[in-house]
Amino acid sequence: MNHNRVVCFDLEMCCWNENGVGTTGEIIEIGLAEIDLVKGEIVKRAQYYVKPEKDEVSLFCSQLTGITPRKIEKQGRPLQDVLKSMIKNFGGANKIYASWGRDDVVLAKECEDKGIEMPFKEFINLATLYRIQHRLKDKRIGHRAAQENENIEWEGRQHSGYVDAYNLAKLALAML
Repeated sequence: MNHNRVVCFDLEMCCWNENGVGTTGEIIEIGLAEIDLVKGEIVKRAQYYVKPEKDEVSLFCSQLTGITPRKIEKQGRPLQDVLKSMIKNFGGANKIYASWGRDDVVLAKECEDKGIEMPFKEFINLATLYRIQHRLKDKRIGHRAAQENENIEWEGRQHSGYVDAYNLAKLALAML
C-alpha cells in the first residue's frame, strides 16, 4: 500500500430530472487525479467514459455534465474495461482512493450488479474528513463550497468527472 499517494476520483452517472426529482443510473464517466503527498502536487490525471449497459444519456444529463450520447457512443467502453485501465494506470488496490461523498458505494454497487471486482480497497470520504476538520457536526457542505472556503480557485466546468477530480485533488492536498 502506497500511503504517499491518494487517487481522487469523481463519478458522473446517467441522470434524469422528472417532476423536479433527480434520479441517477449507471456510471458514464470516471475522472481521476492522483496526488503525491510528499511532493505536494498532482502527478497524474485521467478521464474514462463508460458505456452504460441499460441506461441512456438524457438531454438533462447532457446539459448538466456536458456528456452527450454521441460522446459515449464514440469514446465509451464497458465498465470492466475502464476499471482494468484504471488499475493499470493508477495502481488499484495498491493506492488509497478518495472522493467527495460516497462514490465508492456507487461504484461498489454497480460492480456488484455487473459481476466485476471492486478496483480498490482503501477509501477516504473527504466530505466527512472536511466536516471533522472544520467541526461542522451535522452541517453538510458541497465540494465547490468547501474549496471556495479554503480560497482554492475552482477551475473548469462542474459536473465533469475529469474537472471535479482535479479540483478535489487540489482540495485534498490542502486537507491532507
